[in-house]
Amino acid sequence: MSWWRDAVCYEIHPRSFADSDGDGTGDLRGAALRLPHVRRLGADAVWITPFYPSPLADGGYDIADHRAVAPDLGTLDDFDALASTAHALGLKVIVDLVPNHTSDAHPWFREALAAGPGPGRARGRYLFRAGRGRDGEEPPNDWRSAFGGPAWTRVPDGEWYLHLHAPEQPDLDWRDAEVRADFEDTLRFWLDHGVDGFRVDVAHALFKAAGLPDAGPGQHRDPARNHLMPYYDQEELHPLYRGWRALLDRHPAVPGAVAPEDRVLVAEAAVFEPARLARYIRQDEMQQAFNFAFLEAPWDAPALRGVVDGSLAATAAEGAPVTWVLSSHDAVRPPTRYGSLLRARSAALLMLALPGAAYLYQGEELGLPQAWVPDDRIRDPLWPRSGHRDRGRDGARVPVPWSGDRPPYGFSSAAPSETWLPQPDGWGALTAEAQQGDPGSTFALYRAALRLRRTRPAPGHGSLVWHSQARASYLAFERAGLACVVNLGPDPLPLERTGLRGRPVLTSAEGDGTVPAAREALAPDTALWLLTDDMEGDGRAPH
Repeated sequence: MSWWRDAVCYEIHPRSFADSDGDGTGDLRGAALRLPHVRRLGADAVWITPFYPSPLADGGYDIADHRAVAPDLGTLDDFDALASTAHALGLKVIVDLVPNHTSDAHPWFREALAAGPGPGRARGRYLFRAGRGRDGEEPPNDWRSAFGGPAWTRVPDGEWYLHLHAPEQPDLDWRDAEVRADFEDTLRFWLDHGVDGFRVDVAHALFKAAGLPDAGPGQHRDPARNHLMPYYDQEELHPLYRGWRALLDRHPAVPGAVAPEDRVLVAEAAVFEPARLARYIRQDEMQQAFNFAFLEAPWDAPALRGVVDGSLAATAAEGAPVTWVLSSHDAVRPPTRYGSLLRARSAALLMLALPGAAYLYQGEELGLPQAWVPDDRIRDPLWPRSGHRDRGRDGARVPVPWSGDRPPYGFSSAAPSETWLPQPDGWGALTAEAQQGDPGSTFALYRAALRLRRTRPAPGHGSLVWHSQARASYLAFERAGLACVVNLGPDPLPLERTGLRGRPVLTSAEGDGTVPAAREALAPDTALWLLTDDMEGDGRAPH
């Protein structure tokens, strides 16, 4: 079976992972030094978010050069060393590809501004248009930025350019042949540097509907309608991705990296209609697509069951796995989002018991809550563009605590005031060092779950059998030697009620790691794994 079908991938946000040179910003050398932590956890791969040159208008997703390393994060040699270290540890390496837009500091965009209005090669790479109204003083259409405000900015010569995100991120025109050819060169460049795959940022947004028609009211208010927007989920995306898949399949192998046929493309596509999302992972397109519907689901058994059933059915029709995700650098961390660390731990056991692949975000395995970032330290463009109403995503991007009782918790040798985002006081018990020797820690829970999961992989979509009703206040299912029950209701749940039979081996309950007996009731907000086959061992990782 291909490695990516049930892989657990660990997301690294380099600026917040580990700082090797004491400047307060994480870097590639620091990430390489901390990779043994990821291996110890039991992940199969790492996904590294953008480390490319960037003015940082949007956390590095505004890229000025797609084939280089940001000087404050290291050098190309540092990236090569990180990839080599990962491969030596048995970890695959996935990097971000950001094809929807560039930075406004990209040479292409600077050339476009200098070229002046009208048709031409320079502006043809982007979406420049004349405005509406008597003097072109109104945007070309009613599209709104996902970061707030109009999706158009006017330049001094009178034309407008499109940016679905921040104004510093002008959208490329993917009908331009030079744009398509250049990104193929980018794919080849990083393949030659040993990457095993690419996570494609906003993979649903590259092509815009011909003629750029108005989108109408309610934009960005109902994610379930994303696929109906004229700037999302256009048909032209799929031939493009089939071409990229063919490129990955035929590009020469690189020592240490996976074979060409095992390379992976991952869609970050905010498409919430399961059947439409599944189109991105057809047999000749991408292999994985993030399941944002699972991340967005409330702490409610029927809602979660509906997402699981819909996702499994849609991907089964394409013969592809579901790719579950519980947190990321863009999402509020689970203990805060769900309202408690216990619920977050239970959600993790639910996700890791489901058939398919899963993505973890750095610090998730430590149970980190969303951090409070003071107003004057916020860097996310959502903050100013929302009129200081939306604090943005920085609270999930605060540097990882590795050791010690006070900031910077081993992340850096810099003074706490000099780290690129501030860490809160009171995280001493959450550090990786503090948790590695604690059998009841969140790190121990994740490590045990990943070890058990590896010994009992789910063979496919048809392996999941529900033992709970669709409207029940709990979830109970089994698949391939492993059963999972999660009590989302307000009262203790007698395990006999679920009809599950097996040996309890892992619980999300906070404490010393002791597992309840099968005859006991499961407390509210708690999850339990049971072995339903006769294999020996309880799956716990050594401490």
